[in-house]
Amino acid sequence: MLIAIIIILIVLWLLGYAPISGISIPNLSLFTINNHVVTLWEVLILLVIGWAIGILPRPMQAIASVLLLLWILSVLGILAISGLSNVLVLVIIVGLIISIFL
Repeated sequence: MLIAIIIILIVLWLLGYAPISGISIPNLSLFTINNHVVTLWEVLILLVIGWAIGILPRPMQAIASVLLLLWILSVLGILAISGLSNVLVLVIIVGLIISIFL
């Protein structure tokens, strides 16, 4: 189950944050918060990460929850570091892959 979540998260990340030049998928903006547009891809990534946190063991849930909180703050523009949301999604993906082997 966790492998399927990782695959879904990787596909969402590739299509949302690192668009492939040959594939044209519209980036739908749902609403704005603090003059930052929240897109459909970000909401889908949020749902998949929340789903993954529910499956992880207890110590990993705490770490993933903190990373999720940092990701939400960076998407909403509260933590205004360029590219932080990309890096945090990659860290969550790597953490999920590591949790398979532990």
